[in-house]
Formats: sequence, structure tokens, C-alpha cells
Amino acid sequence: MTAMFVAPVSATASDRQIPSGYYNGLDGKSGAELKTAACNIIYNHTEVSSYNALPQYFQRTDVYPDTRRWWDMYADEPFYIPSFKGLNREHSFPKSWWGGSTEIPAYVDLNHLYPAEAAANQAKSNYPLGIVDRSTHASFDNGISTVGYPVSGQGGGAKFVFEPDDEYKGDFARTYFYMVTCYQNLTWKYTYMVSNNSYPTLNNWSQELLMKWHREDPVSPKEIDRNEEIYSIQANRNPFIDFPALAEYLWGNKKGDRFYLKDNDASNPGEDKTPVLITPVQGMELEFGEVALGKSSIARLHLRGENLTGKSVTLNIYDNASTSDANLFSIDGANKFNANVSSVNSADGLWVTVTYTPDSVGIHSTRLVISGGGIKGSVGIGLKGQCFPTPQLTAPLATAATDITSDGYTANWTPVDNEVVDYYIVNRTCYIGGTATTEQLIAEETSLRIDDFCGSESYTVQSVRLDVLSPQSNVIFVNTGSVTEIDATESLAVRYWPGGIRLAGADVITRLRVIDTTGRIIREIPEAHNDDVILLPVGVYFITADKCAAPVKIVVRD
Repeated sequence: MTAMFVAPVSATASDRQIPSGYYNGLDGKSGAELKTAACNIIYNHTEVSSYNALPQYFQRTDVYPDTRRWWDMYADEPFYIPSFKGLNREHSFPKSWWGGSTEIPAYVDLNHLYPAEAAANQAKSNYPLGIVDRSTHASFDNGISTVGYPVSGQGGGAKFVFEPDDEYKGDFARTYFYMVTCYQNLTWKYTYMVSNNSYPTLNNWSQELLMKWHREDPVSPKEIDRNEEIYSIQANRNPFIDFPALAEYLWGNKKGDRFYLKDNDASNPGEDKTPVLITPVQGMELEFGEVALGKSSIARLHLRGENLTGKSVTLNIYDNASTSDANLFSIDGANKFNANVSSVNSADGLWVTVTYTPDSVGIHSTRLVISGGGIKGSVGIGLKGQCFPTPQLTAPLATAATDITSDGYTANWTPVDNEVVDYYIVNRTCYIGGTATTEQLIAEETSLRIDDFCGSESYTVQSVRLDVLSPQSNVIFVNTGSVTEIDATESLAVRYWPGGIRLAGADVITRLRVIDTTGRIIREIPEAHNDDVILLPVGVYFITADKCAAPVKIVVRD
């Protein structure tokens, strides 16, 4: 099967709904200064309320026109809204490259988030874009997405590359242009395609590849429509869709030349001094997603204008004609907020926090109206959230790690039957030199590949629904004793002792650790011996030691 084809068009900037003054900061700049100017324009934007809400936003950004079918750039499977089963929330620019959920707003920026068929998404992993060497056997190929060994000169040191369908190569190139511009100040953990600098950020080989894809697959109606929809949601735009030539000035044939708006089908800047609110835009909807009763959802709204007059711009929350939900939404705890004009007029604009606190189950909506500052009329924004009963979740069952190597393994778990889950959190604890370090990783399936195995780890799993967490699962330990190339023939036996345990087995037991069910190291003994007694508080513990193939679970009673 092949992907549905939409003929690309070379639409000019004037064909798009670019607000007056939005790109003025680009005019007359070149090189690093031009890229930083673009970053300053697009970085400050209204943040999507939560990771959980992404499928609701995808219904506006990634559905085929006049159908209910999800528009998936990774596979050609017939998935239909509103069900998201079989799909993942895909960070097309891999989140592991830049810190994942610890970096907001990148983590929930719709400009690089797409619905993706689960198997293709897992096969893509965090591999860079590239051309797969067709002389070798691809590790994954569904006719749309291919994963395999890169051709010579590509990959940046990664084992595999991800090659999308020809129809979407330009889409991915412009997505990557956006990400390395908007988030040029992030520190990249993986540098397959990027370097830790603000310009040019893209490596030489990735510049060449992405510019080739950008030229050969021009901006399509799909991208234009998606760009407009995202602008109505988070009030920023992808400049490489609005101005395809901009990439040439940064990484292509016009590198070093000055970029002028008048040469790229935009109005001459600085001529119109009319007060204008650039963001947010008329008709925008601020979605708060699905919320559990008793909890709140917070969204940040970005205000930016030019030539605004007076002292303030006023934000009012009003009831819709058919509802009386205004009291469920607030700006800094009130229904009315006065934003300082000088702050809104500034290059960075002004952030305001809007909160949805439902008091009953159901769909709630109202409107936020912005007026003043000399703007003509007012700007209306929809506010919408849906409240569900608080879910009662059961801990999933963590199962043994698989595919263990010296530098990685796959964590596994079994979900609870008939429980609706949005995603999972894997609590991964690494034990090095007597110190336990825990991090939380997000997974959408019932397994997660760990690629930086520290040699002695444990993990537990929690399911998440409406930002409510289940209890933690049982603890699974993974250590070097599980790796086939490590000698792990020694046994560790533990005997009951009043108020503790007595060791049995090897004469000398090195690096013995007592770990509680939360993953904390309670005791670490560099060298223990047969018949040693260890006194412990009442509780359940796991005992591990060097060269012991598996941890031992023990229960200490009075």
C-alpha cells in the first residue's frame, strides 16, 4: 500500500494568514543573527496544556480533510478518530536528544509532534533521519517508513537511520529546521545531526540532507493547513513553511546573505503603526484536555503586540450563551486580568496563566475576550475542558528485563486488564558507587528500551490516567550478572535471623547492597562474609552483590 498523495505547491508567504508584524524581527539580518531572530519570534508561544491532551489537538492538526482518518506520516494503516488506539504521540525530533519531559515547551510543542503508528514509532526509536542503504537488509520497512543502515557519510555515528516516505521528506526537514531554530539554546545529549551551538546547529551532513529534502519536496497544502491550525492553538508558526527560502539563507545557497521580507512576498516592515495584537489570534481555542475531578489543568497563554497604546490590555472571562462555566476558569485566580501594555509590546511579550478547576463531571467551556490597547474591536478565545471521575488505578506487573547487553536492556511490564491508561512512567534507579540515582521515563507501550545501562539497575512502573498515577509496580532488578559475557556463577543465599538476616554462600561477598522496595539503597557493604549477620528494620528488601546472577528477595519480621 502507498500513502495518500497530495501534490505539493510552492505557496508564497502572502497566501498564508501571517499576522502583520509577526516576522519583522527577521528583516535585514543574516547568518547567526537571522537564526537567533527567528528563535526569538517563535520560542515564546502558548504551551499545550498537557502531554495527555495531545490526541485532542491532533484531531485539529492531523486528520485527512473531509474524513475521520488520522493523517499518519509513518504508516498507511486506517486509524480513525476519536480512537487513538494503535498510535503513539511521536516526537519526530527525538526527545532523548534534548532531555525529554524535563524541557518544556519543547516536550509538548505541536510543531514537531505527530500521531504515529506504534510499530513504526518503536522501530524509528531515536535514530536520526537519513537514507537507508538498500544494499543491506532493512531492520524495518512498512512501505512508508524504513529503518536500517545508513549510506556512506550519513547517520552521525548512529547504528541505524530513519528514512520517511518521499511524500513527507520535506515535512520532516522543515520540522527539524524549526526545532534547531526554536530550541537552539538546548544542550543536545545525542549529536547525530546537531552540534551544541546556536548556529548553524545542524551538522554538515545533516544540512546537506535536509536541504535536499526541503528542495525536492516543497511545502504542501497539508503543511500550510497544519501550520495555521497550530498557530490558532499555540500562537506561533513554523517560519520555514511561511518562508521556504529562509532555509537557504541559513544553510543553503544564500548562506550569509541578508534576508529581506520585501523580497519574500511580505509587506515592508515599519510602515504600518496600527495597534495590533499579534498573539493570541481571533478564534483560537485554549484546550485544557481531560481532567480528573478534584484536579486542575493549567495552560499558559502568550500575549504579544505591536504599537499597543494606553496602560493595559484587559482579559475577561465570560460565560457562553449556553453555559455558565466562567467560574471554573481563572487568570491568576480571577475572571479579569489587566496586562501591562509595555510588557505586551516588548519583544518577549507577556505570559499569563489560565487555570481550569472543574467542580463536576462533564464538558465545560467559556470564552476569554481581550480588548483595549488601541486594538480594533476585541479578540475572542475559546476555553474548553472535560472533567472525568477520578480514576482508580491498579499497579501494573513489572516483568523481567529482556535483550540485555553490556550497555542496554528492555524493561517490560503487563498492564491491568480493562483499565484505561494514557501512558506509563518507568522509575529507573541506577546504583553506582553506593549512590542510587532515579529518573522517570515516559513510555506509551508495555516496554521501554534503555540504551545507557549502568550495570546495576532496578525499575518499577506506574500507569497514568488523567495525570493520576497508579501505585508503583513490583521492583525488577537488572545487573551485570544478567549479561552473558560477565562471569556470574557465584550464588548468594540468605537465612532468617531475628531482626535481620544471615548470609550464606561464598566465603567473600563483594559490594553487597540492601535495597528497599522504592529502590533506595539501605545498606552497602564493600566486603561481607559467610555467616555475617545484618540487622534491619521490619520490611521487604532485595539483596544484590557482585557476580551474583539475580537479586534475593527477603522479608524481615519481628
